[in-house]
Amino acid sequence: MSRSVAYTSSPLLASRTPLWRSKFIVAAIALGSVGLIARAVYIQVVANDFFLKQGQVRFGRTLALPANRGRILDRNGLILASSIPAPSIWAIPEDVERDPARLQQLANLLEMPMAELNKRLANEDKTFVWLKRQVDDPIAKQIVALGLKGIYQRKEYKRQYPEGEAAAHVVGFTNVEDKGQEGIELAFNKDLAGHAGSRRVIKNRLGQVVEAVGEQIEPMDGRDLQLSIDSKIQFFAYQKLRDAVLLYKARAGSVVVLDTVSGEVLALANFPSYAPGKRQNLSGAQLRNRALTDSFEPGSTMKPFVIALALEKGLVKPETPIQTAPGRINIGSATISDAHPHDVLTVNEVIQKSSNVGTVKMAMQMQPREMWNMFSQVGFGQKPQLPFPGAVSGRLRAYKSWRPIEQATMSYGYGLSISLFQLAHAYSVFAREGDLVPVTMLKSSAPAIGARVISEKNAAAVRHMLHLVTGPGGTAPKAQTMGYSVGGKTGTAYKQEGRGYATKKYRGVFVGVAPIDQPRIAVAVMIDEPSNGKYFGGDVAAPVFSETVQQTLKILGIQPDMSVRPQIVAQAEVESF
Repeated sequence: MSRSVAYTSSPLLASRTPLWRSKFIVAAIALGSVGLIARAVYIQVVANDFFLKQGQVRFGRTLALPANRGRILDRNGLILASSIPAPSIWAIPEDVERDPARLQQLANLLEMPMAELNKRLANEDKTFVWLKRQVDDPIAKQIVALGLKGIYQRKEYKRQYPEGEAAAHVVGFTNVEDKGQEGIELAFNKDLAGHAGSRRVIKNRLGQVVEAVGEQIEPMDGRDLQLSIDSKIQFFAYQKLRDAVLLYKARAGSVVVLDTVSGEVLALANFPSYAPGKRQNLSGAQLRNRALTDSFEPGSTMKPFVIALALEKGLVKPETPIQTAPGRINIGSATISDAHPHDVLTVNEVIQKSSNVGTVKMAMQMQPREMWNMFSQVGFGQKPQLPFPGAVSGRLRAYKSWRPIEQATMSYGYGLSISLFQLAHAYSVFAREGDLVPVTMLKSSAPAIGARVISEKNAAAVRHMLHLVTGPGGTAPKAQTMGYSVGGKTGTAYKQEGRGYATKKYRGVFVGVAPIDQPRIAVAVMIDEPSNGKYFGGDVAAPVFSETVQQTLKILGIQPDMSVRPQIVAQAEVESF
């Protein structure tokens, strides 16, 4: 039998509900609905931009799309610097899986002490921490294989330098952000770097890309740069320089090789050097591009410019006799001497024997302004026109302040300072029939147009004098080169210390041109503080010049112009300072 329920029998259900209560509930629901609708309208319509921006701040990210840095090539297309993929390892500390064994493997792959790894992962409030920048690709793959949660990789590039120490001071290097710090990498950073691209994405809290939003901007790779440097000449010059510095237990050395036809720099080497890809524990001595950044008093290498000016002014001819006895001359209260006294010397012989007295006698017939103009015209006292960081202008004081003794000492290379690069560049005047060639570090196929300094006739006359220097009776027979005629000038100068000169510290220099009749190159060599019993430029620098010239001319395809062996005498006459 069915049982019916009498709802009216329950006192609760039988009670009458006040009408206002039901109305209040309905009104509250309606009011809440209106509030939600209003809030939705506010969020979706009125304040839409604000909330979109907040969402983008919290979850939107702009990812950089790195541009591939341009390569640096030598004149023959061989690579001096290039970029290779090198992933960087990063982590979200709070998400990293704390597996001791795999974390130890990670530390080993990163070449990092376990304590250092733990330190970097200790702060779990961080959502990003670098573990190591730019690891090798095989290492990155092994890290992926570990499968550690919270460890991620970012695509980056790092530079490789195949020529290593030999070309380090030319090419330079980049930092971990792939920005040039030294050398060509710094000088042409804007061209090499290109422009990074970007894309806008939404990421979740784990750093994973959920969605790409907006337009993607593609990266623009940097352009390749082809230098005037010949990597073979560069390596050979560096090798011979290094051998000489070590042999004579010198402090340092530099070599510059210029193509006097095109104005191209074929080699620029320094020792000590460094490996651009491994720069830990480097010193300033290794990093310094001495050929451009170090200035010094050039000694007797200045004499050809004084004699060239005397020829231009008609004061002397190559055969003009100059009385140099008794081997000294007084200028005011100072006495200037030759290292080895001579009697009467022709102008040719003044250069051949490197006579201070003969040079000073010609210099004192000129006005200071005339000597200053000559020195300025060949580039002394002016920064070389190269886009190279740190290149110095040297020191050439205004002629109005010169005293007679200063004019005299400047004629044989004391009282002014220049860089080795400036010296090599200046000697192109004698190689190019009297005009100064503009120089470049970039490959150039056209002959350069120079600025006239002296006449073609007088340039040839000085070149003949330089040739005598390397022959019998000259100060640098060790500069003679197998198969090629050469000419040049020695220089041996005391080093300055404070306001005076060190009595046992020297720079040995040799600078010259080859082949002598139709010069193609100018080469300058400087050995700083040789200390193994020899220090004259004709002993320590001339042999490096000889070997560099021979190899350079062979590489350039210049036919030998001599069929006889060099006539090197057993004992060269001691040169003047």
